[in-house]
Amino acid sequence: MAVLTEEQSMLRDAARTWVQDKSPVTAFRKVRDSGSEIGYDPAVFAEMAEMGWTGVIIPEEYGGSDFGYLSLGLVLEETGKTLTASPLLSSALAAASAIILGGNDAQKGAWLPKIASGELVATLAVDEGAHHAPEKIALKAEKSGAGWTLTGEKSFVLEGPSAGLFVVAARSAGKPGETDGITLFLVPGDAAGLTRHARKLADSRGCAALSFDKVQVGDDAVLGEAGKGWELLEKTLDRARAGLCAEMLGAAVQAFETTLDYLKTRVQFGQLIGSFQALQHRAAKMFTELELTRSCVEAALDAIDHNSPDVPELASLAKARTGDTLHLVSNEMVQMHGGIGMTDAHDAGLYLKRARACEAAYGGQSYHRDRYARLNGY
Repeated sequence: MAVLTEEQSMLRDAARTWVQDKSPVTAFRKVRDSGSEIGYDPAVFAEMAEMGWTGVIIPEEYGGSDFGYLSLGLVLEETGKTLTASPLLSSALAAASAIILGGNDAQKGAWLPKIASGELVATLAVDEGAHHAPEKIALKAEKSGAGWTLTGEKSFVLEGPSAGLFVVAARSAGKPGETDGITLFLVPGDAAGLTRHARKLADSRGCAALSFDKVQVGDDAVLGEAGKGWELLEKTLDRARAGLCAEMLGAAVQAFETTLDYLKTRVQFGQLIGSFQALQHRAAKMFTELELTRSCVEAALDAIDHNSPDVPELASLAKARTGDTLHLVSNEMVQMHGGIGMTDAHDAGLYLKRARACEAAYGGQSYHRDRYARLNGY
């Protein structure tokens, strides 16, 4: 477990108190039942921004606190516990990372202060198929005059319905499957020719498919170097993956604790079900998996903060490990609660649905096991 500074402990404790008071699971239910297309409550996100959470990784000169990825991970873990729906991960971590890592001074000055203040929601638009496969990008970017023309589709863009800025991965050269020839573009949400089609994921969060019909952007929209965007994209995705792992860890911890409470109170055959050895073994298995997972998640976030060369391996290790653990714990939550766990009235189903959506985002367990093996020369 990472040793936290006093400031990090205070940030975590403040986040814990806030989510319990202002954003319990009942608040998520209310958003879900409202049929909201964006999938979150803007007033709740505005409060997060007021507390400075949207600027945790953003440098101070652009309105952030430059407090690091582990610090933002601590906040995301707490929001994960109550399934708090917000663009914090997509905007303040994923998209912000792309601009911090690849942006020039003008791009940083134009966009980072707005992300830090929460007035702008930004997100990554990478995948085009049913599965995460960033190297298979086909969306075409053609040079035209003093800019570029973008044509193609994007699928499963998290926070797509509410985003005012998209960090779009496009192909300016080569063919799908090649890592050369990928370019990242900053595309405003109101760009002519850009159409969003709202989608609902299993966990009721906001998501959209995007259509680019000859969308025109200037040369100043290129993030980093044209045709050389693969390294920037991978670095950005690894940060997004580590942040999502922190949120998944929070969901898994809460699912486990809720299940443990049930084992201690549910009486069957005249005794507490927690006294049954088979259930004790299953609970012990979950506990050990959670401890291992926490080590992996915090190692990945800490490596990012220290600009370590093994960030890719640690991010993939964390994503594969966290996916497996959340899958296990969310399944066990439903099973150990028995009949009530199968109903919508109980929270178990909400954690299970969130688990499945998180597992698929930014690459599932099999994707990251394969990537981890390749990175280590297997």
